[in-house]
Amino acid sequence: MQKKVHFSEPVPHIHRTVLANGLTVIAVENPAADIIAARIYIRAGSRWEPKGKAGLAHLLAAVITKGTEKLSAWEIAEKVESVGASLGTDAASDYFLLSIKTVSADFANILNLAGEILRSPTFPESEVELERRLAIQDIRSQQEQPFSIAFDRLRQAMYRDHPYSFSSLGTEETVANLNSAQLQEYHQTYFRPDNIIISLAGRIAPEDAVDAIAQVFGDWQVPPTPLSPLLLPAVLPQASWSAIPQATQQSIVMLGYLAASVQEEDYVKLKLLSTYLGNGLSSRLFVELREKRGLAYEVSAFYPTRLDASQFVVYMGTAPENTAIALEGLRAEVERLSIAPLDEEELQASKNKLLGQYALGKQTNSQLAQIFGWYEIIGLGIEFDHEFVSAVSAITTAEAQEAAIRCFVEPCVVLVGPETAIASLVSPTI
Repeated sequence: MQKKVHFSEPVPHIHRTVLANGLTVIAVENPAADIIAARIYIRAGSRWEPKGKAGLAHLLAAVITKGTEKLSAWEIAEKVESVGASLGTDAASDYFLLSIKTVSADFANILNLAGEILRSPTFPESEVELERRLAIQDIRSQQEQPFSIAFDRLRQAMYRDHPYSFSSLGTEETVANLNSAQLQEYHQTYFRPDNIIISLAGRIAPEDAVDAIAQVFGDWQVPPTPLSPLLLPAVLPQASWSAIPQATQQSIVMLGYLAASVQEEDYVKLKLLSTYLGNGLSSRLFVELREKRGLAYEVSAFYPTRLDASQFVVYMGTAPENTAIALEGLRAEVERLSIAPLDEEELQASKNKLLGQYALGKQTNSQLAQIFGWYEIIGLGIEFDHEFVSAVSAITTAEAQEAAIRCFVEPCVVLVGPETAIASLVSPTI
């Protein structure tokens, strides 16, 4: 009988405040190590990219550290590396992120550097051109990978005119037309104090953290023009079937279901079902389709957190001659969740795995800064740290099945592999 496991690690005291200019500060004091990590989130990312400019946020992330009004790219790198600190940027679907980590003594200087980068980047045209070429190389590289080909087609089929339909890299066509002026416009629109959250954790008192951030960002004035509401097309479930011939050693079989956004009631339940189906060597898909039936080179499931409608994806890499039976097996395992509830032992094992991994994801200052800032930027708030654990623990087998019934209705199917393996497979009535 699977036992219920309690995760009672001490929860750090979290301090949240909002500066006069609207910038939100989240501070976690953790004196265990002489390190301070900060995550600076901006409500930007590929979701906010104008139509026809996919890849703009990713390009901005690559170029924003390449020069400011006061510093060259080399000077920025030297300031970071000379003290052994780290500074990086990233553009995701639902946010833009600048990350820093340093010893406590150097935090003020590195935070000041981060402020300079965020507030006055120059986007030198030579750097834009270099990073644009590198992005196009990455896009071409993805187009040679069967999994990326399948997932790209799945995104397009599920999201159509929504920005989620594109990789964060963009496409060759859109990236080739991006320029420094467009980066400046995007930056001026979304990089403003009332659109920023700074989350940090480390050996620093919360009041000192707020003071340090106020010294760097407190005089940043809010532009007189408010941000316009983001109007995006609705994402509706619609079944589809795609078979993409490729001269590959294996076939990729991928199914996608339109799933709940982070704000919907089924979000936590689908996280649990994703853990049950595809998380690790003990997951249902791995045990049934790889270990017992020998169908899979790789098999998994994932359900990303999204501000708008998400996608619940299951996929398998299999021998070409097993493509049809792999597709049948994947669909059967997903549909089983709607037909029959998990038993109590399966449910509790999945809860233990999900909550155990969640607890392990909050061990370092970087992880603490990441998760609390992330909760804030996606609109859940820092209280969700407690709410998530309670919500997972409270899920019943009936509730998990009801979420499955609501989600696993209209699959999009993508097959990538040798033509001889997929040509004979005809789209069924889905």
